[in-house]
Amino acid sequence: MEKLKSKNSYQTQLEKDYQDNLKDGDFKDLVTKLKIDKSLGIVNNSSLNDCVLESRNCQNCKGLYDCQNKVLGHYLYPKKVGDILDFGYIPCKYKIKQDKALREKKTEATELLEASFKNIDVRDKNRVQVIKWLKEFYDSYDIGSNMKGLYLHGSFGSGKTYLIYALLNELKRNKGVNFEAIYYPLVLKTLRDDWDTYGDNVEYYSNVDILLLDDIGAEQVSEWGRDEVLGTILQNRMNKHLPTFFTSNLTILELEEHLALAKNSLDKVKARRIIERIKQLTIDMEIISNNKRN
Repeated sequence: MEKLKSKNSYQTQLEKDYQDNLKDGDFKDLVTKLKIDKSLGIVNNSSLNDCVLESRNCQNCKGLYDCQNKVLGHYLYPKKVGDILDFGYIPCKYKIKQDKALREKKTEATELLEASFKNIDVRDKNRVQVIKWLKEFYDSYDIGSNMKGLYLHGSFGSGKTYLIYALLNELKRNKGVNFEAIYYPLVLKTLRDDWDTYGDNVEYYSNVDILLLDDIGAEQVSEWGRDEVLGTILQNRMNKHLPTFFTSNLTILELEEHLALAKNSLDKVKARRIIERIKQLTIDMEIISNNKRN
């Protein structure tokens, strides 16, 4: 008898919790949209509530770096299959955009490895100043010389990465210069996922003759990535006077604002420290041009 009472009490509490959640407009809309009956709703009450909370997080989210959900760049959402609810994670608009960018980077790889000065389109007057600077860097470069790299920012698809690859390929082919060009958001993920090679990779990026950090500012900011990875690499390269290049869709000021916003943290001082290192390492130039990828 006591067990029966306990079971009835538990069932009553579950029903009460469900009815309380139905007072929430978003929760009720979800239940109504999927035509979830009372018994199915009670059984899945907790998961349905999680869906509502994650959907709200997405409404106020500014980017992957600001994601508050359990699975980065995804939100929980139910699908009704017969008499059951199947819960799965759906990528948000920022995750879809990032995945598309990664696919484009892979398809660009061959073209970038073959980039050269002779294949640069010189008809676009908006790129003349940058091209001139790159050729002057090539002519003047000597291993061991104290030369600044370039922080090249500007419009999406303006050919920033291709231009710098052309310089680096020419230096490697004709002057034997070792360089490493890394797609910065992906490298951060790789370093985080593979601790066995973390130390060796950071040391290599800190010491290679020339380093290109491609698409900085597109990454999800974390204190670890900003301070332990980026800060360490830049400090080492600054101490050794090693040329370092960056491409970004953000200006230096916009990058500083981006780096200040780590998940659950706002740290302007550490972001400023990174920016000062970038300024010590580079010349700041901009390209505003037509999208070369179209």
